[in-house]
Amino acid sequence: MKRREFIAGLGGVAALPFAARAQQAMPVVGFLSGASPGRQKDSFVQGLSDAGFVDGRNVTIEFHWAGGRYEQLPVFATDLVRRQVNVIAAFGGVHTAVAVKAVTSTIPIVFGMGSDPVQFGLVASLNRPGGNVTGISFFSAELEAKRLGLLHQLVPGATAIGTLINPTNGNAENQTKELAEATRKLGLQLHVQHASAEPEFEAALAALAQKRIQALQVASDPFFYAQRTTLVPLVARHAIPAIYEWREFIEAGGLISYGTNLNDAYYQTAGYVGRVLRGEKPADLPVMRTTRFELAINMKTAKALGLSVPNAMQLLADEVIE
Repeated sequence: MKRREFIAGLGGVAALPFAARAQQAMPVVGFLSGASPGRQKDSFVQGLSDAGFVDGRNVTIEFHWAGGRYEQLPVFATDLVRRQVNVIAAFGGVHTAVAVKAVTSTIPIVFGMGSDPVQFGLVASLNRPGGNVTGISFFSAELEAKRLGLLHQLVPGATAIGTLINPTNGNAENQTKELAEATRKLGLQLHVQHASAEPEFEAALAALAQKRIQALQVASDPFFYAQRTTLVPLVARHAIPAIYEWREFIEAGGLISYGTNLNDAYYQTAGYVGRVLRGEKPADLPVMRTTRFELAINMKTAKALGLSVPNAMQLLADEVIE
C-alpha cells in the first residue's frame, strides 16, 4: 500500500488550534495504542514519573487501546483532540501516529513505533523532524531478515518457510519484499499467507500447513501482538517451529522471539513526552532509535517440537524459559 493511499484511508478532521485550548490546571497526556494493554503501560507511567510527571499528581494520563482494531484509531485520535490534551503519545505501529497526525497539526505528538517515520511522512527527517511530531523508532519492522536468519539457525533443515502477514499493516509490502529477498539469499522457499482478523488465523495456518512449510515467521504487527494468546496456541496445534517479534509471545508459549525491548522503548518515549510537557518542541527533538534488542527462547516449546537449541544460541539469549 502506498503511503498516500494509507494516509487517505484514515481520513481526517479539522485540527483544533493549540493556542485556542483552555488553560488546564493539570496537563493531560493522551495515550493511544494500536495494541492491547501490557506491562508497557507501567513502563510508560514510570518513565513519565522519572521525568517529573506523576499520574494523578501533576499530570493526567488518558489511556486508549485499539487492541489491533486499526479502524478505531481515527475515532480515538479525534476524541483526544477534542479533549484538548497537551500532548499525544502514539504507540502500537505506524497506524497510530498517522491517525493522530491526520487530525491535528498543532498538538505535540510523540510516537513509539517500529516503522520508518520518514517513509510515512510523519517527520521531515530523523535529525530535524519539523512540525509537531517526533518520537522513538523501535526498528521492529526492519528486523524481519534478522529474525529469518535466527529461525534458519534453529531449524537448519527447513527449506520451506511460511510467513503470516497482516495486509492492513502499512509495512506489509515492505515486509513481504524483505522476507522474499532474505529467503532467496538463503536458498529457501517462502510461502506468504495473510490474516487481518482473529477468525482468519486457523484458515491461514491450515493453508500454510498444506504447503508443507517446516518453519513459520510471524511478521511484526501490533495486531498479532494483541492476539498472541490466541495465535500462539494455534501455531502449536500445527506443531510448526515459529519465530515472533517480542518476548511476550514466548511467555504465551511461542518458540523464539527477537525484537526490541518494549518496556525500555516505552520508557524512553515517556521521557520525550516529559520534555514536551516542559516546553520543548517536537520539531527540535530528533527522532531517537532504540538499540536495545532481546532474544528469548522457550525450551519447553522446543522440547515439545523435538528441537535441539544450539548452545551458542542459548548463550546469546537474554531470556531462556526452561
